[in-house]
Amino acid sequence: MANRYALRMDHPDSWTLFDVFTGQPAESDHKIMVGINAGQAYEMVSGLNDQDAKRREEAGR
Repeated sequence: MANRYALRMDHPDSWTLFDVFTGQPAESDHKIMVGINAGQAYEMVSGLNDQDAKRREEAGR
C-alpha cells in the first residue's frame, strides 16, 4: 500500500507535509502543514500515514 503523505523541504529546516495523491499541502487540526521543522515533520507524516493505512484497511473490510 502506498503512503498517502510525504515531505518536501522548502528551506533548510522548513518542511511541507503534502498529500501525494493531490499534490496539495495536508491539513491537520484545521492547520495547513507548511513551515514545519524536521523533527515535527517526520513525526507528523508517520502518524498521518498510519491513520490513513488504518482507515483504508477498515474500509476494505
